Amino acid sequence: MNRAKRLAPVQDVVEAAERRLAQSLADLQRRVAEAESKLLELERYRGEYQHGFTQRAGGGIGVAQLRDYQAFLSRLSEAIRQQQSVLQRTCSDRDAEQQRWQQAARRVKAVDHVVDQWQAEERRATEQREQRETDDRGQHSRRRDL
Repeated sequence: MNRAKRLAPVQDVVEAAERRLAQSLADLQRRVAEAESKLLELERYRGEYQHGFTQRAGGGIGVAQLRDYQAFLSRLSEAIRQQQSVLQRTCSDRDAEQQRWQQAARRVKAVDHVVDQWQAEERRATEQREQRETDDRGQHSRRRDL
């Protein structure tokens, strides 16, 4: 078995690892998009709620309603802070996974490069051997003809 074929199992392993990391990275990117979407939705809702309250407050509002508004706005602001934290952690996880995937992709490229080099060396060796054999046959043929 030639060297390139012996490296095939290693090549399969590093390619499988790279594919798994690529899938994981895609999943994390989807989670980042979902977290961003949820954050935007919460911020949009808070803006709408504040706008609606401002319109209602213009016509007069009671103390109990004001207290309820402040309590709800506080809970909503806390939900936004928590979602920002979720988004930040998810982005950090994605960035770390992207680095792992890039390293795996570099390993795949390196192994592929070695395999390509070895295959090229094997082709050259085969071509040289065939050329020697052809030359030898030609020399033997000429000797017989003499």
